[in-house]
Amino acid sequence: MAKTFLTVLAFIVVSFGVQGLSHFVINADHFAAIGFIRAEPVLPMGIAAMIVQALIFSFVMPRLWPSGATIRQGVIVSACFGLFLASYIVLAEPAKYAAPSIPAWMTIESLASFVQFGVFGVLLGLIYRKTVTP
Repeated sequence: MAKTFLTVLAFIVVSFGVQGLSHFVINADHFAAIGFIRAEPVLPMGIAAMIVQALIFSFVMPRLWPSGATIRQGVIVSACFGLFLASYIVLAEPAKYAAPSIPAWMTIESLASFVQFGVFGVLLGLIYRKTVTP
């Protein structure tokens, strides 16, 4: 249960840190130019999505590596899920919505996803790391 809690906490902190910094600081002008984005996001819905995503990670990790994982394995799992989620965000969203600049959208979302799932992957590997028994 502690690993599940740590996974959820780590995913929320990393996601808020990376995506919040991207949306509200680094790329604020880009996101302000997108007419369909809410000025005030509905945070409980975003938090709920992050909890669901983190719970999936906490379900998968011990099943893939019951005796514990390495940091590399945590990064691999995170990268796979990140690619799955980012493929929609990077490719389908700008295809469906009137993004002011498709290349800018793709670059910003790709970089944010890369950082988010890379950092989280390291933490995931640490949370589920193999324990050394004497």
